[in-house]
Amino acid sequence: MQRHGVDACLMPSADPHLSEYLPEHWQIRRWLTGFTGSVGTVVVTQVDAHLWVDSRYWVQAERELAGSGFELRRIGVATDPGPLMWVSEFLQNGQCLAVDGRTLSLSAHAQLISRLADRVSVRLDLDLPGEIWDGRPNLPAQPIKRWPDELAGRSRADKLAMLREQMIGKGATHHLVSSLDDIAWLLNLRGSDVPFNPVFLAHLLVSADEAMLFVDQSRLDAELIDSLRIDGVSVAPYDSLPHGLRILSQTDTLWVDPTRVASAYALTSAAKRIESINFSTLAKACKDSVELDHWREVMAVDGAALCEFFAWLDDAIAKRHEQPLTELMIDEQVCAARAKSDKFLGPSFATIAAFNANGAMPHYRATETAYAQIEGNGLLLIDSGGQYLGGTTDITRMVPVGDLTAQQICDCTLVLKAMIALSQLQFPKGIAAPLIDAVARANLWQHGLDYGHGTGHGVGYGLNVHEGPQVLSYRAPIHPNMALQPGMVTSNEPGLYRPGKWGVRIENLVCAQPGDANEFGEFLRFETLTLCPIDLRCIDLHALTTNERQWVNDYHSHVRQRLAPRLEERGLQWLVERTERLPL
Repeated sequence: MQRHGVDACLMPSADPHLSEYLPEHWQIRRWLTGFTGSVGTVVVTQVDAHLWVDSRYWVQAERELAGSGFELRRIGVATDPGPLMWVSEFLQNGQCLAVDGRTLSLSAHAQLISRLADRVSVRLDLDLPGEIWDGRPNLPAQPIKRWPDELAGRSRADKLAMLREQMIGKGATHHLVSSLDDIAWLLNLRGSDVPFNPVFLAHLLVSADEAMLFVDQSRLDAELIDSLRIDGVSVAPYDSLPHGLRILSQTDTLWVDPTRVASAYALTSAAKRIESINFSTLAKACKDSVELDHWREVMAVDGAALCEFFAWLDDAIAKRHEQPLTELMIDEQVCAARAKSDKFLGPSFATIAAFNANGAMPHYRATETAYAQIEGNGLLLIDSGGQYLGGTTDITRMVPVGDLTAQQICDCTLVLKAMIALSQLQFPKGIAAPLIDAVARANLWQHGLDYGHGTGHGVGYGLNVHEGPQVLSYRAPIHPNMALQPGMVTSNEPGLYRPGKWGVRIENLVCAQPGDANEFGEFLRFETLTLCPIDLRCIDLHALTTNERQWVNDYHSHVRQRLAPRLEERGLQWLVERTERLPL
């Protein structure tokens, strides 16, 4: 920083594709601070250093930053300004801020420039951490594979044709796509460059008559290159995107999504710029009948694996006095159960197996150096998911260990009530997703309770487990792209967390489907996709209404019907025990 005349360096948790999960090459924040959470923003000045994280990570970050020299800053606390506000207040006239433009979205760049108001210079051309990171991991280089058309529903050529229709409507001659899930969806390709997300590092520049894929060509076999060429997709070196943008002229019009394209690229071209959400973001969010049929089959495969896992877990808990049971063993066993299927590609995120107090950290992850033994009494929270040929899963269940307290049972019951309320909801087609968040929270609010994360996120089909544009959170800013439409798959995961004691979360994936249509308009309702019993040993059954009991019975009946033919012996026994009907 001194050598370059920089007074502050801003480092988002991002890569040139603004991904949620990052290749090791771009895990700068983790390397620099030691904080292992999935998101956080770093600012280093000449005199101090700071890390901003939201409420999911406050406990974890406080522990991991101890002695690091980084000060923990809490996003969401009124007295603690966010990183952009803090930087704008800290820097004085004439000073310099550095941020790698490849990791800063165009929209974030606009906010930054607006706050600094030309009194501070901003350099986007410096990778300061990279200058001092010895042994920085290389970029991944695993093979890129086809996603079969029979799973995709629509061919690559059809998707590109749909995109070009949108370009014509917007008056765009070119469209730059940098977000990896959008590229994978558009081209019906998959990779393994990013942990948990089956995507690959590339950029895509589409014009009226061709598409240029900027990617390491050595990762494509000859047959795949020929297949791309037939559909009008050429291949160029991954790092040649800036050149491809610089050759656009002022008569061209470039369409970019300002939240999903890095400023370093969007500001390179001389072309006129249209800023709008990627067509593919909305198109892939609304799953078609082919995708949903494959996904329902995957849910049955996943559900059967989970029955076998939970049967093992019940036995392991019963024998924990003879043979130790740890959170790490949970992760190993649930992955092993899923891996028995030839459709399984890998986990869709890092398994959260959290016992008692660890469950109060929504994004806790056990490691070889920090994990809990499952002993005594308490609540075990297990949040896990899988990537499959034909779909992506994400599920959370609560498991009792020994005897539960009345308070623990009450908390589990309130969270189940919240999940059921959203599961049963009918709502106007096109409603902004954040507006229905209150339906899940209402019963918790009535008891003076709440939780810090959203109630639901969009889920990709054989893609990112966290997918936009919809999000169920009253804290999220509402924009038109969050309108709920048929085919959108969303998590339904209310929670309740008592720091230092325990945490509760129950989660299913749900899909928006047509509901009533009458003089009041068109309505949607949720189809529950996830197939796995809810452990009622954690629930105060007397506190459930008749309607809630009926929902549980209907759900468990459907789960048993779908999964029983796939199970034998102990797994089947566990399924039958956990799906016994409740008296109404």
